Amino acid sequence: MIPVARRRGALCALMATTAALVPAAPVHATTTPVPSMRLGACPESMPVPTAPDRVECGWLSVPLDWEHPDGERISIAVSRVRASGPPEERRGILLVNPGGPGGAGLAYAVTKRAKLPESVRRSYDVIGFDPRGTGQSAPADCGPMGGLFDSPGAEPVPSGHTAEKAYLDSLRRMADGCASGVGDALEHLSTTQTARDMDAIRSALGERRIGFLGVSYGSYLGAAYAALFPRRVGRMVLDSAVGPGDWYDFDLRQSRALLRQREVFFAWVARYEERFGLGGSAGLVRDAYRQARQGLANRPVNGFGAAEFDRAVYRTLGRTERWEGLAAGIRAYLHEGSTELLRPAAPFDGAASRTYESANRVVKCADGPGPEPGRITADLRRLRQRDPPPIVTGIEASACTYWHHIPAHSTRLGSPEAPPVLLIASEHDPVTPIEGSRQLRQRLPGSRLVTLHDDYSHGVFASRGNACVDSAAGAYLVDGTVPAADVHCVGPGLPTPRVPNE
Repeated sequence: MIPVARRRGALCALMATTAALVPAAPVHATTTPVPSMRLGACPESMPVPTAPDRVECGWLSVPLDWEHPDGERISIAVSRVRASGPPEERRGILLVNPGGPGGAGLAYAVTKRAKLPESVRRSYDVIGFDPRGTGQSAPADCGPMGGLFDSPGAEPVPSGHTAEKAYLDSLRRMADGCASGVGDALEHLSTTQTARDMDAIRSALGERRIGFLGVSYGSYLGAAYAALFPRRVGRMVLDSAVGPGDWYDFDLRQSRALLRQREVFFAWVARYEERFGLGGSAGLVRDAYRQARQGLANRPVNGFGAAEFDRAVYRTLGRTERWEGLAAGIRAYLHEGSTELLRPAAPFDGAASRTYESANRVVKCADGPGPEPGRITADLRRLRQRDPPPIVTGIEASACTYWHHIPAHSTRLGSPEAPPVLLIASEHDPVTPIEGSRQLRQRLPGSRLVTLHDDYSHGVFASRGNACVDSAAGAYLVDGTVPAADVHCVGPGLPTPRVPNE
């Protein structure tokens, strides 16, 4: 449900260091002045990890609906780790977002900052925040979400009229649950509203412009901010971009990319037959994969069935460092009947997962109209024809087909008036295929694309440990150096499995 600003008043005594409001230059989109924000010691209610440098936390009160600034208000959780360098090196604030939609970002100011180049840490106050609907900021609650959290879950790949009807019914129940649980906030937990929250954070911190690092969905959020406030954009890095277009179309592109990546995974496992014992050809590994999935669909193991298996595959394919664990998990199930290596470290149905999954649907469906039911079933059939069984776990925007408060327009992204931004992409990322970065660049004239070739993972800058990528992004953020042309970096290729008992 929605925690309003008055419920946070008791925390104010814990927070010091008032950040003054500074008027900003006129831009195309306007905001209503917001109260000052106090940042101080992080209370226990704000789960932020410890850091070598002091991390501060606070709440910012913003309108639930920026079109009606005098109405109900919500509280946005904000964190800050100050620049470690002297004042003359400071470049301002760098807001960071980890993706989603649905990902909480309060702790990200600490965890992502630790991986950034030292020059960036010296130059920027790194600002984390939980976007509205996530974490501590008016968390969305969609209830049981049409059985999403059932264990074992229903077969996620419907086949036949009866199964397709049941699948559509689960989407309707999910939409109804979100409408009931989120209430009047349902249409206001959108990317556009969050972009306005970002500008309120900028104003409350007394900054004229925003530096921004957004990964995955964070790229979509950054592009939405650039559309609203092009003259308030400082230096912006959009890593592993979602790209323009509606969410359902993106989900389908992702599902096709995941199937291509799964074939790469099969061939990789076959290359190391002695290590994994699943077959010496991609076809044999594929057979082993299907045998494991079908076995779990027929007889789940301690609540772990086909739906849970698909979630494990989805979670794994975009991170090559996880491939070895998936292959070992399939082997352990086929040989020993064990699913322990396939299970996530944190339970899927935990409180954080529930908030994430709720916010994911709420944000996607608030960002634009959804598909018609007939299109969903037709697309599922096409996916099954492409390579049964497909991976449909990531097609979250299908819930928008039955959504309450359907938006009239899709989110605007990018602006020709924004300064050049830096886009970064992995050549074979299946989670946000590189086409999205190339398309988004067209909305941001003068921008450059840094490509990590021969790489198959999601998330690149200050993540893959690639010196070429990190130096280009660091120079851009610190010195404002926009590359003369697109940058091409050599990636690591596919991983080499560890020797057992190494």
